Amino acid sequence: MKKIFAFFALAFLMVSGFAQKIAKVTLTRDGQVEMFSFNIDNGITLNMTKDGNITEWGSEVYSDRNQTLTRLEKYLGRVEYYSNTDNEAFRGKVKYIGMTAITYYGTYDREEMRGKVRSIGTTIFEYFSKNENESLGGIIKTVGSLGFGWYTTFDNEAFRGKLRNIGTTTLTYYATYDDKAIIGRIKSIDRATFTYYTSNERREYAGMLKSGTQQQFINGIKYYVKF
Repeated sequence: MKKIFAFFALAFLMVSGFAQKIAKVTLTRDGQVEMFSFNIDNGITLNMTKDGNITEWGSEVYSDRNQTLTRLEKYLGRVEYYSNTDNEAFRGKVKYIGMTAITYYGTYDREEMRGKVRSIGTTIFEYFSKNENESLGGIIKTVGSLGFGWYTTFDNEAFRGKLRNIGTTTLTYYATYDDKAIIGRIKSIDRATFTYYTSNERREYAGMLKSGTQQQFINGIKYYVKF
């Protein structure tokens, strides 16, 4: 009996850990992170900004015409919020979505952390402090064991504040010394590359995508670039 209980307990933890993983990164063509999407329990997708604020959640529905396009359909299950008697930093924020508990950093934490997501289920979030780098203060540093890197003020102006890597997956961008029509645009995600029409080609095409796939699935994460 004990072995059966242990088996189900382990299975629950494994499913919970998997369900709360980062599933998708949505980027603009200029390389800005629009949102991070996480899979949580019951097939729910939760969207979050790079500074740890939840924007929406629901069931992901794919477009019939274009399978790279999705929208979130409102979740009608259990949703609970922190009350007016809870810590001021997370008062009124979502507390439960289905069976998934969400916690936040409080007023007793560093200023750049307050009100940001601390955990989703068993997954812990950490953020850069201003002491580490002023320009990165309050931006996601780790999600569970997965590390996030960002370009800083010491990098080329076209890269600053943009995502450098998630784990071993590296992102690069066109620099200020590249053609003016493509400065700052995504150049590569891991081994997937992107090229664009330059200002030396047909003017009406300048800056438009020439080669590269809008959606990439790399190291277990989907990267979607909105061109």
